[in-house]
Amino acid sequence: MSTTAPNTPLSLEIAARTDPGRLRSLNEDSIATVGELGLLVLSDGMGGYQSGDVASHITTQVIVEGLTRALKDKTHQDGGVADVLEEVVKRANRAIYLEGESRAQREHTSREQAMGSTLALLLFKNNHVTLAHIGDSRIYRLRANRLELLTHDHSLLQEQIDQGILSAEAAATSHNRHLVTRGLGLQAEVDVALDVCEALPGDLYLLCSDGLNDMVDNADIELVLNSLQANLPLAASQLVMIANDNGGEDNISVILAKVGTQTSAAKKHGFFGWLFGH
Repeated sequence: MSTTAPNTPLSLEIAARTDPGRLRSLNEDSIATVGELGLLVLSDGMGGYQSGDVASHITTQVIVEGLTRALKDKTHQDGGVADVLEEVVKRANRAIYLEGESRAQREHTSREQAMGSTLALLLFKNNHVTLAHIGDSRIYRLRANRLELLTHDHSLLQEQIDQGILSAEAAATSHNRHLVTRGLGLQAEVDVALDVCEALPGDLYLLCSDGLNDMVDNADIELVLNSLQANLPLAASQLVMIANDNGGEDNISVILAKVGTQTSAAKKHGFFGWLFGH
């Protein structure tokens, strides 16, 4: 239940970190934040595909440019935010797919070896947040000191868990945990998982690539966020450090966004001064 009047302007504080991890020299993750739009985008170039770094950068670039134009368009109606978001994500999918086709032809490889990426996206507008998700990058929310996973992995492992073939404990050590069943650029069309929820003061959102949640369990993520939510840059750095200390087997990317009120933002020194509410 909301403790804030529906039209109370809310503020957003953002911190982001990305790191190649301990075992890889190339960082195939791509992150982008546009504070004035309330837009956070995270993409992970998928392992086992060529040019994952190119795919992830196409994802963030196309989405940021497309949504920047769409949301600044005075003719855009607020009620169509999810539709506009889905259209832009599908545009990114098409761009990656066509680039993969072109590379496969140039390099004489099969289409199955082409590029792909995941997506975790948040768009804050009118005291609500729209989520878009594809693949196994994740979105969490800390509310009232409790961590909740808001996305459902599009992966072979998650399907096996859902079907009761595999337990969550066994899945944690499976060699198949990086096999995704849905990704940007793998097919000419893609289904985008979309959701909309109310943004409440005190909410803390986390977007991450699997390089974080594969190395750090949810209980430890919750502990870090509860302990350091007053210092988001430190919290983001701490999460990356723990993932690396636990092995750092993949690239690690983290975006944190904390919702506050206009009053609380004004009181906080150095607060990222973007407001959303009308």
